[in-house]
Formats: sequence, structure tokens, C-alpha cells
Amino acid sequence: MHDKLLVVDDDPELRALLSDYLGQQGYAVTKAGDGDAMQAALEREAFDLVILDVMLPGTDGLTLCRDLRARSRLPVLMLTARGDELDRIIGLEMGADDYLPKPFNPRELLARIKSILRRTQETASEPSAPRALCFAGWTLDLSARHLVGADGVVTPLSSGEFRILQAFAEHPNHVLSRDQLMEALAGREADPFDRTIDVMVSRLRRRLGDDAREPALIKTMRSEGYVLTADVERRS
Repeated sequence: MHDKLLVVDDDPELRALLSDYLGQQGYAVTKAGDGDAMQAALEREAFDLVILDVMLPGTDGLTLCRDLRARSRLPVLMLTARGDELDRIIGLEMGADDYLPKPFNPRELLARIKSILRRTQETASEPSAPRALCFAGWTLDLSARHLVGADGVVTPLSSGEFRILQAFAEHPNHVLSRDQLMEALAGREADPFDRTIDVMVSRLRRRLGDDAREPALIKTMRSEGYVLTADVERRS
């Protein structure tokens, strides 16, 4: 069975180029020019990955990603114009699995697609993974992908926040570099000038009520990365 990809972009030439290239790599590709065509395609058939442009006529890609993530775990690779950092961060907040700035090399796109699909398939095939990771009064529910406080209040997490926090909780009291966290987030190393990880950690601290000036749970290790300073219990 070929992995099925949905390419959503308003540029017909780019859609055709990606369809031809990815088709040659063994993928089954469906094309859509806007949000309406994307929704119609999703209703007709099941896909393994959506390649979604941020700038679309009508409903923009970020909104489409958010709406899709609210009802599905279908992986999303965002295409962002000019590599705008704000678009990248918002895209991850909306639940995108990775992002790629335009213009891009088709081979890099292919590598990103393979990485996302590999991570998705590995997660789905884990036979005895714990259902929750508990630390400092918090419970990270791995099935529902949200955070539960000691008082039982549920805190929703974006896809990116969940993956970063899961990486911390799976490696407690162990320093994780920005490259390791970016690998957990998007399956690749961090760009030296990319502030995505720092922004995501800052948002997680707010979720956990961790003082940004003197954090007690997620600490910054200068020139090394970040560390979750708590013991973690794995519950099945």
C-alpha cells in the first residue's frame, strides 16, 4: 500500500510539481487548491499526511490546521512563505507536525515527509507504551494528549507542547539539548537561529505554573539545553 498524501496549495504549478515528484517517489498524491477542496478530499478518502500551505485564498492554512487537529491526529506539514518565524511557531501551536519554508528543495520536503510518517507509524505500533506520565502533581495523558493537574483540571496542549513535554517526561533529570527537543518536535535538528524550542518551553512553563524567572520544574542549563527536574512515574 502506498502512503497517501494530500497537497493543499493555491499555486497550480507547485501542486503539479509536487504531485509529479512525490508520485515518482511512490506516494499516492491528491491535490487541493483551497480549504473547501481540502475538506472535500478529506471527506472522500483517508490520507496519511497533509502538506498544507499557510497562505491560501479564503480560510488560511493555520486555521485549517487548527480545525483539522481538533478532530483528527492526521499529520500536517506546513509550508510557510519566506520561512517566517511567527508562522512557524503559530503553525506548531495549531498542531502542525513540522514546517518547511518556501522556496524549498523537493528532496528536503521528501525527507520531512519520511520523518513524519516514520514517527507516526512507530508511535502507532508501540505495544506496551504507558498511558500516562506523572510528575510533581501533574499527569500527562498520552492517549488524550493533555495535561491533568492535581485538582483534576484538564489543560489542553497543542501538538507541539505535547511532544516537547513528553520528551521531558520520558527523560526526567536529564538535560535535553535544543537539537534533541527539535528532533522530538519535528524529527530534525534545530537551526542555530530558530527560537521555536525556547518559545515552546516558555509556553510549557506557563502551563505548569513554573516561574519563568526562577523555574523549578523546567530549568535552563546554559549552553546545554533544558531539564525536567522531577521524578516521573509511568502508569499503564
